[in-house]
Amino acid sequence: MHSIFARINNTSALLSSCLMALLAAIAVSTFVFTAQPSGNVNIASVQVQSGQTRRYATKRQDLAYVDFNITADFTPLFNWNTKQVFLYLQAEFDDRKGVKNEVVVWDRIVRSKDQAKISVIGKNKYNLRELSASFKNISPASYSLKYNIMPYVGVLTYGEAARTTEDVPFPPRKTRV
Repeated sequence: MHSIFARINNTSALLSSCLMALLAAIAVSTFVFTAQPSGNVNIASVQVQSGQTRRYATKRQDLAYVDFNITADFTPLFNWNTKQVFLYLQAEFDDRKGVKNEVVVWDRIVRSKDQAKISVIGKNKYNLRELSASFKNISPASYSLKYNIMPYVGVLTYGEAARTTEDVPFPPRKTRV
């Protein structure tokens, strides 16, 4: 005869094994249900102005301000395993030495299918600056709207919803009069 503790141990081992198999099936199913969202990114204007950095009070650095228009529909990404979707607008440009820079200038978290249709006209949320302190002789930037799907169970999935058709150059710095 088995004791009550042995029976509880066997039952809990069976239930936890079934639960792990179910979670593994859910995680694998995220690769089966793939969807491609549609979107559009337009850069209205880019302005470069001289500003101060937080770290060094005496050092001046060029800051770029980007006006953009984003329209996108992320409803196909939401299914029973989608917890939330992290959206971000990324600027990609090469510096003077040829090193590729990828800078996030705007982001948003979409938590439900009701909020998944995005229409934003705005400015960059985060500073866009070059480490060399100036955007002079920097290659034009391309902008892309990317997303990160955060599931309840499984791996994070990354993707791109839209990209600018042309690279946008950084204009010369505006001087203050």
